[in-house]
Amino acid sequence: MDQFTLNLVFVGITFAIYVGIAIWARAGSTAEFYAAGRGVHPVLNGMATGADWMSAASFISMAGIIALAPAGGYTQSAFLMGWTGGYVLLALLLAPYLRKFGKFTVPEFIGDRFYSGGARLLAVICLIVISITYVIGQMRGVGVTFGRFLEVSTDTGLYIGAAIVFAYAVFGGMKGITYTQVAQYVVLIIAYTIPAIFISLALTGSFLPQLGLIGDYAPGGGDQTFLAKLDQVVTELGFTAYTADTPNMLNMFLFTMSLMIGTAGLPHVIIRFFTVPKVADARTSAGWALVFIALLYTVAPAVGSMARLNLTTTMWPNAVAGNALDGDAISLEAIQTDPKLNWVKTWEQTGLLVMQDLNGDGLIQYYNDKNPEMQALAAERGWQGNEVTKIDNDIMVLANPEIAALPSWVIALVAAGALAAALSTAAGLLLAISSAISHDLIKGSINPNISEKGELLAARISMTGAILIATWLGLNPPGFAAQVVALAFGLAAATIFPALMMGIFSKRVNKEGAIAGMLVGLIFTAVYIFLYKGWFFIPGTATFEDVPANYLFGISPLSIGTVGAVLNFAVAFGVSAVTRTPPREVVELVESIRVPRGAGAATGH
Repeated sequence: MDQFTLNLVFVGITFAIYVGIAIWARAGSTAEFYAAGRGVHPVLNGMATGADWMSAASFISMAGIIALAPAGGYTQSAFLMGWTGGYVLLALLLAPYLRKFGKFTVPEFIGDRFYSGGARLLAVICLIVISITYVIGQMRGVGVTFGRFLEVSTDTGLYIGAAIVFAYAVFGGMKGITYTQVAQYVVLIIAYTIPAIFISLALTGSFLPQLGLIGDYAPGGGDQTFLAKLDQVVTELGFTAYTADTPNMLNMFLFTMSLMIGTAGLPHVIIRFFTVPKVADARTSAGWALVFIALLYTVAPAVGSMARLNLTTTMWPNAVAGNALDGDAISLEAIQTDPKLNWVKTWEQTGLLVMQDLNGDGLIQYYNDKNPEMQALAAERGWQGNEVTKIDNDIMVLANPEIAALPSWVIALVAAGALAAALSTAAGLLLAISSAISHDLIKGSINPNISEKGELLAARISMTGAILIATWLGLNPPGFAAQVVALAFGLAAATIFPALMMGIFSKRVNKEGAIAGMLVGLIFTAVYIFLYKGWFFIPGTATFEDVPANYLFGISPLSIGTVGAVLNFAVAFGVSAVTRTPPREVVELVESIRVPRGAGAATGH
C-alpha cells in the first residue's frame, strides 16, 4: 500500500470514530451543549482537557520552534515551562472555585461577581478576541497537515478541516466534543510518542526519548553526548549553539509568565471544569489533565532536538560520523533518485520547504549565510548563499518520521495525530465562542426570555459563523501556529486571568475597577501586538517591523501580555479604591465560592 493510501486509511478511520462519537453524544439541551450535562468522569475530563489543551501549536509547531529557533533551543523552552506551569495555576487557583460557582461560562461568572451586564459584555468581547486569535493557529495546523498528507494545497486542506469540525462540533456541543476529545487524545499521544521512541533508539540507543536527550550519541560510538554532537554540527554551519543561553532574560521571563497566566485565563480550557459532577472532581480532573499533558510535553524537547540533528545530517551526510564541512552537501541527484529523500519533493509541493541550487553546482548547501565566518568560507568555496531558502517550523514534527526513514504506517499515524490535536482544540474554542454569543450575549443581554430550543439554535448558528471567520483568517495567519497561539495567551493573560483572580480572591474590587482593568489590559496588549503583527492581523498593515531592535525595552509582542496583566491589576485596584465598595450580596458570593463545601446546583439555564 502506498503512502498516500495509507494516510487516507488512518485519517479516514479516526475521522469516522470522531463523527460517530459526535452522533452518539449529540447534545439535546443547552446543559448538554454548554457543559455536557455535568456528568463527565474526572479522568475522562482530564483526558479531554489534555486534547483540548494540546493543540496544533503543541503537536505540530512547538517542537519545530524548539528545533529551528535562531537563538537556540533553550530560549524556546519558555513554551514548555509556561504552558505546563500555567496548568498548575489553573488547577490550584481557578478550576475548583469556578466549578463551585455553578454557571456555564466565564463571562457569566464575571457578570455576576462584578454585578454588571457591562462587565459580562466586556468579558464576551475579550473571550471572542482571544478564541478567534487562538483558533487561527489551529486552522493553520489543519491546513498544513491536510495539505501535506492528502497532497493538496494548504488552503484546500484548511477547507476540508473546517468541514470536519463543522460536522461534529455544531451538532455535538460540549457533550459530543468531550467524548470525541477523549478519542483524539489517545490518537495524538500515540502518534507523538511512537516516532520519538524510534528516533531516540536510532540516535541514542535509549527507548525513552526523555533519557535519550541527555544520553550519548549512538552513531558516533557513544564518545560524545547527543546534545554535544548537536551543538557541534549546528555551530560548524554558523548557527547559534542549540544549548546557548538566552540573550534577553527579561523578555524570556515575561514570555514564560505570559504563557503561564494566559493558560490559566483561557476560556475554552476553563469551561472544561464546568462539565464534572462535583467541586472536588474539578481539582482531580485538573490533576489528571496535567499527567496527560506531561506525557507529550516531556517528549517535545527530545523531538525538537532530534529533528534538528536528523535534518542537518541529511543535508550534510558527512556530519553523521564526522565534521559536516569535511564532505559535500546533499546532491540534487540524490534528492531526485533516493527513495529515502522522497519527503523533500512532497514537502516542496506544499510550499513550506524550498530548496534552490543558487550556484549551479548540483548540491544544496544548508548553512547560516548571515554569519561572517560562513560568508568568508562561502566566498572561498563559491557558494551563493543558504540554498534551503525556506523551511517552515510547522513541518518539523510532520516531516520528522520521513526524515528519519521510519515505516510508512508511522508517517500515517503522525498525520492522524496532528489532525486530532488541531481539531480537538478548534472544537473547544468554537464552543467557547458560540456559548459566549448565545448564552452571554443573546440570552444574557439581548433576549433574556429566549426559549431553550431558540438558544440551542443560536449557539449552533454562532458556531457556524465562528468556523467561517476562523477559516478565512487561517488562510492568511500572522505567523507560525505556536506564535499565533502565543498572541492569544498574551490577550488572555492581560484580560481574563486578572478579572478571575480578583473576582475570586478580592472582596474589594468592584465593577468599575474590573471593567477599567479589563479595558486597559485588552487595549494596551492588543495595540502593542497590532503595531508589530499588523492591525487586526491584516498583512502589510504593521506600523513597525517585527524585529527585536524595534521592541520597547526589548519586550516582544509575544511577551507583552504580562505587562498588560500588571496594568489590569493596578488599574482595577486603583479605581476600586476610589469608588464604592461592592454590595453585601456580592461579598457573600465571594465568601461562598471560597468555602470548600459542596457545589450548588447549576443555575445557568
